[in-house]
Amino acid sequence: MEFDAVLLPPRRATMVAQGLWHERTINDALADCLARSPDKTALTAVQVEGGAPQPRTTRFSYRELARMADRIAVGLARLGVGRNDVVACQLPNWWQFTLTYLACSRLGAVMNPLMHIFRERELGFMLRHGEAKVLIAPRQFRGFDFEALHRALQPGLPQLRHLVIVDGDGADSFEALLSGPAWEDSPEAAEVLGRQRPGPDDITQLIYTSGTTGEPKGVMHSANTTFANILPYARRLQLGADDVVLMASPMAHQTGFMYGLMMPIVLQASVVLQDLWEPRTALALIRREGCTFTMASTPFLGDLARAVEADGQPLPSLRTFLCAGAPIPGPLVEQARQALGAKIVSAWGMTENGAVTLTRLDDEDERSVHTDGCPLPGVELRIADFDGQALATGQEGRLLLRACSNFGGYLHRPQFNATDAEGWFDTGDLARLDERGYVRITGRSKDVIIRGGENIPVVEIEALLFKHPAIAMACIVAYPDERLGERACAVVVPRPGQSLDLTGLVDFLQSQQVARQYIPERLVLRSEIPATPSGKIQKFRLRQMLREGTL
Repeated sequence: MEFDAVLLPPRRATMVAQGLWHERTINDALADCLARSPDKTALTAVQVEGGAPQPRTTRFSYRELARMADRIAVGLARLGVGRNDVVACQLPNWWQFTLTYLACSRLGAVMNPLMHIFRERELGFMLRHGEAKVLIAPRQFRGFDFEALHRALQPGLPQLRHLVIVDGDGADSFEALLSGPAWEDSPEAAEVLGRQRPGPDDITQLIYTSGTTGEPKGVMHSANTTFANILPYARRLQLGADDVVLMASPMAHQTGFMYGLMMPIVLQASVVLQDLWEPRTALALIRREGCTFTMASTPFLGDLARAVEADGQPLPSLRTFLCAGAPIPGPLVEQARQALGAKIVSAWGMTENGAVTLTRLDDEDERSVHTDGCPLPGVELRIADFDGQALATGQEGRLLLRACSNFGGYLHRPQFNATDAEGWFDTGDLARLDERGYVRITGRSKDVIIRGGENIPVVEIEALLFKHPAIAMACIVAYPDERLGERACAVVVPRPGQSLDLTGLVDFLQSQQVARQYIPERLVLRSEIPATPSGKIQKFRLRQMLREGTL
């Protein structure tokens, strides 16, 4: 695979000279952990899925983590994986996810994390576009047969040479091919493990984000761009080697990947992975493992606060809960502060950059309610109008950013990189800055709905709706939801003589193999949709009508 990460070379000299790029890889970080704390618990993976009376728990010390990373790396090399080959991974928060990334990093291979909610449509595009050579997936998760799904997809993906099944029962299982045999002791191991270690500017992660172009875009990151975010993020939150991170957010999201997979190793800290969100299990893990920090979207915060109130027992170890993905309602901050006894930090970020803004630990709580934080070191923000002119403090406009953690570009889609010659990246969001430099995201100029921290690719779903024989015109807009922040509403003009109900809409989109979380949860039928004289749909009017209850 050739990676056209055109945004990295122009800023390399400046980033290194300013000390914002650290010239280190995850291999360097893991080597430091092995040298300084080989027997410290690095990873505790708790597998709730399966319905067993007690979750399955697997632990690795740093010594065991490094050895298993070597083992899986040699196993991948025996499957033909080498430098710049893409290994796709559609796994929940299981230990195999973390170890696959570390193994890829031994080989100079690139990991492509895939959300477990993706189905045929999303997976077919991403695996083909990213030219994945190996795909690692669970046999089953949450009652869904992933093995059958991927076996059906594989014949249409000529680049995909191997399908590896975690907990499989055949010769192509993860256990048989990668984690079982002691490949690290094989004669070729030393040469394989030392041959193609990646440099700090090599692409190490390919992760897809839903955009407004009608199809996902492959975000490319290097060690330099990820470390440039992780280190100031950890300093802002005063995290270090003594911390224990609970990560229940999916590691196939940038949140879980950077701060649940990479950050604990960079800090020589410990992480506890939870594969299925269940607030009572999270409480038990925080208490048992002494978790000090976690990060998730707003619904997780509310769930955890309510679980503590029902449980009646404190969480003395938990110091900080970072909440991102949607504004945090004021009453929830107060409720969570009292129930959890932890500082609630608000943040905003993107797959392309990681976390961009965070409130500070010594900020008053209202900052987490009314703002999305202030920029991390190495990040500049600018509010501009649609002609590119800078706007004054307090004015709403397009949010531009220039950051040391900005990505390398979209794979094979440089026309969408949205970064000018001076390094300013157009986030597609609307925002305003206050007099202290704190940002508030006020809307999105890009057409994405964020449901519980999950981006819904609106353009793609709308295109599918136009295939429905009963639909003449359709659009999808967000409406507010107390728990998830936003949900999706389909506004539809039926064809003459045709009718449609929500059940029929859902059935149609499911027949189009759309992920369940992307399907609208409300349907409004209208004789017409408000539009400009040129015919452009005025979605802002529909959103306002939904908020006011007049639609």
